[in-house]
Amino acid sequence: MKSRVSRILVDAALALSIAVLMGMLIGTPRHAIHAQSPDATVGQNPGQTYSDMIRETYNFHFGKDNFSLPGNAATVGNEFIPPGAFPDPEYCQHCHEEAYHQWRKSLHSNSFRTPFYRASVNILVRTKGIEFSRHCDSCHNPVVVISGGLTQESQVDRSFDKNGLTCTTCHSIQRLQSTSGNGGYVMGVPAVMVDEQGNRIPGKASYDEIMAHPDRHSKAVMQSFYRTPEFCAACHKANLPNPLNEYKFIRAFTVYDEWQNSKFSKRNPLTFYTADFNTCQGCHMHRAQATLTEYGAKAGFFASHRWPAGNTAVPFYYGFDEQLQKTVEFLKAGNFLNVDIFALKKAGDDQLIAPLGSTPFTLAPNDIVEAYVVIQNKNIGHSLIPEVRDLYEAWVEFTVKDAAGNELYHSGFLKPDGMLDTRAHSFTNRPVNISGEFVDNHKVWTIQSMAYDNSIQAGRSALVRYEFQIPPDVKGALSVTARVNYRHLRQSYLNNVFGTDHPLYPVVELASRTRELNVGANNPTSAEPSDNQDWMRWNNLAIGFLDQQQYSDSMAAFEHVVKLRPDYEDGYVNMGLAYIEWEKYDLARPPLEKALQLHPDYARALYYLALVERRQGHPEAEVADLQKVVEQFPQSRDARRELGIAYYQQHRADDAVAQFEALQGIDPDDVAAHYNLAILYRRKGMKEKASEQAALYATKRIDPAAPTYSLDFLRKHPEISTESVPWHMHTDLKPVAADANAPAKSVGGGQQ
Repeated sequence: MKSRVSRILVDAALALSIAVLMGMLIGTPRHAIHAQSPDATVGQNPGQTYSDMIRETYNFHFGKDNFSLPGNAATVGNEFIPPGAFPDPEYCQHCHEEAYHQWRKSLHSNSFRTPFYRASVNILVRTKGIEFSRHCDSCHNPVVVISGGLTQESQVDRSFDKNGLTCTTCHSIQRLQSTSGNGGYVMGVPAVMVDEQGNRIPGKASYDEIMAHPDRHSKAVMQSFYRTPEFCAACHKANLPNPLNEYKFIRAFTVYDEWQNSKFSKRNPLTFYTADFNTCQGCHMHRAQATLTEYGAKAGFFASHRWPAGNTAVPFYYGFDEQLQKTVEFLKAGNFLNVDIFALKKAGDDQLIAPLGSTPFTLAPNDIVEAYVVIQNKNIGHSLIPEVRDLYEAWVEFTVKDAAGNELYHSGFLKPDGMLDTRAHSFTNRPVNISGEFVDNHKVWTIQSMAYDNSIQAGRSALVRYEFQIPPDVKGALSVTARVNYRHLRQSYLNNVFGTDHPLYPVVELASRTRELNVGANNPTSAEPSDNQDWMRWNNLAIGFLDQQQYSDSMAAFEHVVKLRPDYEDGYVNMGLAYIEWEKYDLARPPLEKALQLHPDYARALYYLALVERRQGHPEAEVADLQKVVEQFPQSRDARRELGIAYYQQHRADDAVAQFEALQGIDPDDVAAHYNLAILYRRKGMKEKASEQAALYATKRIDPAAPTYSLDFLRKHPEISTESVPWHMHTDLKPVAADANAPAKSVGGGQQ
């Protein structure tokens, strides 16, 4: 009860502070502007439209008529739309009670007003100006951007702020601009009906009229692309452009790109595993039985307008218990991760005891043991963690306990003040500014570099290592547990928002695995239902080794895979991939050709074989292989890029241009496409287009000086610097004095 009361008090204080801030920013209007029709006559001039009036005083800071920059939001006709043109959600509730009930407590509904969002965006407004917040609010509060409210001394009535993304913001989008994100949509004037010719009729309609013509209502509020991942990409992909940071283009998050490169998109031939096609909506708008009146339901089932995902903070803060429960259920029930305590290694013995459960071994008192924990991103269509990684926390908690339950080793615990153990291995990042300091409070416009990024991409695996010592007087078996915990948000950010006097926010266990270790003999044990088969366990270990640049160990693990599954073509492809990354191209050919014997014209094998052909000086074979890949996967970024390079090297300029232009249709921000098109267009005499591509390349390429900012940060924070190393050990053993020629031992690692 106490936590609820404190939450209400904090909410009230926050509301007051926002009201004061808004008064400072937009002034107290003599007559708040809320015209409903964009063509309505307003002001003193009888012929003046709402859009005309806004333009008179609007701060077009970033260029004439670019009203949403540094965001990408746009409107049909590039006209401002009055906020009154957007019907209140309560209007839609009349026929869509289920949708309204779910939406009201969702993240979309609360996208603007939450203290977590306001804390950082208010800093941006105070330090750079309200016009810069168009970058954030193009997605978090589209109505304020589109109505022209984000300018000095605006008189736009902002009573809509409390609603965030409403029914008629999403359902008024008429087309998408590209997959660049940052609000990459084109909004039309809201309409809930079309006429007999299919023309949209702005404004509300009577419920009787809607019920008499439900087909015309559907045509007004639905578009076929609403069901596509590209629709989600309009906001669930973001970058930090030059107009925002006055520096250069920096990627913020790319959830859409991660999905497109995952096994669920069926667009990428290079995934380690395959799966049935699934979209963003397939996971986050799963159909369920409607319990309230819902005319949008089909056969009683309705697509979720809760959009359950990973945000537990907002429903906890507002006391939305049902939304919090649904979010936790979503996180726990998805079988998203697999945790595998895969192997042990005893000090002084290079032999890996693996895989645990299938291999007999012995342990003795005083043994120093390394545990290899493999975390597989198994069923998430994007990375762990996908967005704003500097704010979220997902980490591995690893414990070793004796038979009496006494802790012998614990990494990844929460301290009494809620802060995370500095030794924890977490799946997050650390953005830094030009001074080599952590960019706190999500001040993204100050980011210059990334000290490290430990997220796990979709379909890949992370190898986390722990070292502990078996006590000399241990009795009975040891219990070893590895679990992945998740919290939204990190404790230090919550402290920044609320101070230290606030309840601890929920921690959700996403996946875990426990194994018993006997001092003495350990015999094989039965697998648990959640365990992967041994061939896949070896495969995931090999992927972890590969990502840590341990190519020899990766190759040895992939060899175990093909021994267990000699008919598995991807086992041989993976061996070829390891050799390629190891730059042993001659050795990569035999396993790739073996894969093609098992599966002729297998796109994944052909792609990597093409890279071998390039290195061995066989351009015709290289092109032929890549052409087959593109035929099978026309939306493959990698295949388009490499085929364009192959054509370029053969002086086939037109063919190269076609591939790079197709690549930009898939990813408008691909640096290789910008670079090569700048050269090719200039050679073809297309100077204006060449200059455009050259400028895009210049701003999107990595700043060569940026790593120095990361190094500054890591030098200042040795307690977490090991997180930037491809592989490191988490241990509580004190480093022993080593001779000058011995390599230093990596200890600790983590962040709060």
